[in-house]
Amino acid sequence: MSAIFGSSGCGNEFYEKGHKTILEVPKFIKDYGLDAYEYSFGHGYQMSTSLAEKAGKLFKEEGIKLSLHAPFYINFANPDEVMYQKSQNYLRTGIKFLKAFGADRLVFHAASCGKLSRDEALALTYKRIEETMQNFEKEGFFENDDNILLCPETMGKTMQIGTYKEIIDLCTLSPRLVPTFDFGHINALGQGTLKTSDDFKRVIDYSIEKLGLEKTNSSHVHFSKIQYGEKGEIRHLNFDDKIYGPNFEPFAELLANYNLSMRIICESMTDMPKDALAMKKIYHKMLDK
Repeated sequence: MSAIFGSSGCGNEFYEKGHKTILEVPKFIKDYGLDAYEYSFGHGYQMSTSLAEKAGKLFKEEGIKLSLHAPFYINFANPDEVMYQKSQNYLRTGIKFLKAFGADRLVFHAASCGKLSRDEALALTYKRIEETMQNFEKEGFFENDDNILLCPETMGKTMQIGTYKEIIDLCTLSPRLVPTFDFGHINALGQGTLKTSDDFKRVIDYSIEKLGLEKTNSSHVHFSKIQYGEKGEIRHLNFDDKIYGPNFEPFAELLANYNLSMRIICESMTDMPKDALAMKKIYHKMLDK
């Protein structure tokens, strides 16, 4: 198997061509030459399950692998028990939408430190996410759905829980937890640390050490260039930006050398499908070397 490529959103081009609804997305993505799509519920679950079911059938017909992104305001490190239950319920609702869409991956942001120390926030996050996964198993949420994965994401700001080591270690808590490696976030948090194939290799090697090759190979990937400052991420950029990274070629080299078949989602600012296709072409050139 080889890596597959898609986008999070359709960018400006989708609307400029007169498209409007989620039901038009599957053919647009397929016609672009892409194989995957991520639908974001970042600002809340503002869709009926019946519409999700209709869209899911179209994605399946076009052969597009589908992932979803849970609301951005999940925070398993909030000390308030009510807020913890809300975060847990955001994942519950996300799993219901996974089933409606026929999607298989739910990406989520694990936590922010708030007023807690990083160690306190991290310990609380691990405890609660492990408890949440146990609750979901007891509730039968995953019955007959062996392919469903929950994918905590590496984050790009200093006050967020989500260094690549924190996320990989978190994913040891359940077989259904696999990392979302957002390399733009990792690069922004590290002030531009991802430059060579060896820089990406450090991340993947740590994952293989902790999670094994099979689980690492199932990992989700977000890729975009991101502007950053002293506190990390500022904003996403398109691939035509010449100042900020990371560039995709060093990671494509690693993908080819390690024979990885990850799902790679482009999160550029406005050119998501265009930049996703550029990544796909770079990757296949590496395979042909």
